[in-house]
Amino acid sequence: MADLSLRKVKKVYDNTVVAVQAFDLEIADKEFIVLVGPSGCGKSTTLRMVAGLEEITDGEIYIGGRKVNTVSPKDRDIAMVFQNYALYPHMTVYDNIAYGLKLRKFPKRVIDQKVREAAEILDITELLKRKPKALSGGQRQRVAIGRAIVREPQVFLMDEPLSNLDAKLRNQMRSEIIKLRQKVNTTFIYVTHDQTEAMTLGDRIVIMRDGFVQQVGTPQEVFHHPANLFVAGFIGTPQMNIFDARLVREGERYFVAVGEGAAAHTVELSPEKQARLRACGVESQPVKLGLRPEHLTLTESDDAVYAAVDVSEMMGSAVHIHVSACGQDVVIVVPLSEEEDGEALPMGTPVRFTFRGSAAHVFDVETGRNLEYPIARESEPEAPAGEEQGPAEKPAAPTEEAPPAPEGIPERETLDDPFAEDDGQEG
Repeated sequence: MADLSLRKVKKVYDNTVVAVQAFDLEIADKEFIVLVGPSGCGKSTTLRMVAGLEEITDGEIYIGGRKVNTVSPKDRDIAMVFQNYALYPHMTVYDNIAYGLKLRKFPKRVIDQKVREAAEILDITELLKRKPKALSGGQRQRVAIGRAIVREPQVFLMDEPLSNLDAKLRNQMRSEIIKLRQKVNTTFIYVTHDQTEAMTLGDRIVIMRDGFVQQVGTPQEVFHHPANLFVAGFIGTPQMNIFDARLVREGERYFVAVGEGAAAHTVELSPEKQARLRACGVESQPVKLGLRPEHLTLTESDDAVYAAVDVSEMMGSAVHIHVSACGQDVVIVVPLSEEEDGEALPMGTPVRFTFRGSAAHVFDVETGRNLEYPIARESEPEAPAGEEQGPAEKPAAPTEEAPPAPEGIPERETLDDPFAEDDGQEG
């Protein structure tokens, strides 16, 4: 068990391609951190630098207070689980899990004890005599995790370990990893492109884009307080609706207006949001208004936003209504109670919707920054003109009362899993 510190870590390939930009993060002992973002954002590269599989161009990495920039992977006391299981096909499950311990000349009694303890934690005791070809995908992944558990490392690194599984197995393995985390008290760094995994597994989430950290926070923080348009659109399913709107300040009060002229729908923001905007000295201006589909409410009020139904999707517990409003596609999620059957609305049906002021997120038109939070001192370059979800300043996690800005594979010569091969994942 150990804390980790990544300080201004940077990775540049061939002196031209910048994969990771000044990555700063303090990870507490026994914390579960998830790095999430689209393909090519730098998350797997960051993980590989922690593991020692990629050289650091600039910056420092500390594990348990020890600087490890020049420490070889086998001496960093980490264990890694990969997207590909990398199991020996000719060995039993028992021997696959025990392999690294045998290389380290552990006594047979100790090896047997560690293997059986790991198998019990992962519920694969009855599989110890089988070979990998007789296992399902989920069972093979458990064996790969078991191989890492017996190491009893200071840090677990997981690089998209569930991406090769089907949807049902992914759900099952997510639950298994949550249980594992409760049984194995160590630090986890988990890489994924799947926001569902990030939201369900992480104590904190690090959202990355183009090598930059966009926001660091708990799942609740990044969902309810997105730092910028990119985070707002990336976190949440269905994706957040983004409108062209106007923020209006009248003395100490703030309103958002959606739509044009007399047909505009105006809603006053919540007291908490107004207080943040006042603290930042925000004035009236055009904005990008973010509204999550589940926060839109159908209404018969004449002053609400007019829309026309395009498609209705029955999702069991809710209806997802796709409508045309304000010249764009909008998704509205309407929850259903047990007694409601729910009927699909025919295409072209006119509806009106509104929203609460507490659910509105206002973003700067040029930079995509959430206007509720002050500008950070260090920021990445502004987005090119016309790009809706431009990168924003590096934020810290917000608070309600005084909110700041919302914040691979072992080398061949190592003894840890010499059979593992690079899967070539971007990231």
